[in-house]
Amino acid sequence: MNPILLAVILVASIGLIAGLGLAVASIVMAVPKDEKAEAIRECLPGANCGACGFSGCDGYAAALAKGETTETNRCAPGGNDVAKEVAKILGVDAGEVKPMAAVVHCNGTAENTMLKLKYQGVQSCAMAAQLFGGPKECVYGCLGFGDCVEACPYDAIKICDGVARVNPLLCRACKKCVATCPKGLIELVPLHETKAAVLCKNHNKGAFTRKECKVGCIGCMKCTKVCEHDAIKVENNTAHVDYSKCVGCGKCEEACPVGAIHILNLGSEAAE
Repeated sequence: MNPILLAVILVASIGLIAGLGLAVASIVMAVPKDEKAEAIRECLPGANCGACGFSGCDGYAAALAKGETTETNRCAPGGNDVAKEVAKILGVDAGEVKPMAAVVHCNGTAENTMLKLKYQGVQSCAMAAQLFGGPKECVYGCLGFGDCVEACPYDAIKICDGVARVNPLLCRACKKCVATCPKGLIELVPLHETKAAVLCKNHNKGAFTRKECKVGCIGCMKCTKVCEHDAIKVENNTAHVDYSKCVGCGKCEEACPVGAIHILNLGSEAAE
């Protein structure tokens, strides 16, 4: 027989046997599909942000299908619409998703703080923070290189005058920016509710903070004294607001001697 023809027949035979083997293996070793999990997965937005507490949308869908959780309101990016769709598939009542939006708790703009060094490395907050805490005098403040901008899948964050700012109308509370910020400056604040926010995370004593930033919290506790709802506490030289207690009365903002506290109503026309 012609050697070339023999080689072709041999290779074709090997390919046929291998193909049959793979076909049989795919049937024998096939993983059963969970139709309920697949139906739930189709309802989810696909952000894979982990805000639900599971390993992305697939993990959340699987947990719901298996009954590991019945909370259909864990998907912040999907909101109430997704919660209702998932609840319909599971045959349960849909929990309410409380609208939230991210806020950068820093006001260390070029006007309010100064640089202690000229940084010429990789334009990344995580990288810059490795060098003496970053180029700004305040080692707790926003570095403004935009790691959060890159992490946001909704184009909701921009760098304005050296500080990251979030558009609450675009934010879906996926928490990717929260996880990305090396300074831990980003937190979720209730949407469409008037709340006080301390735009500072500086933990130094007041005298040092004043040297680093004009609008940094100095821990003077004047805000705690005027708050009638016990919504503000000063811990580690910085004021923190309990949004579950805050009613947005504005007394703390008036009392703050450095202007570190701002009254926010995210999603309102004023916030736009």
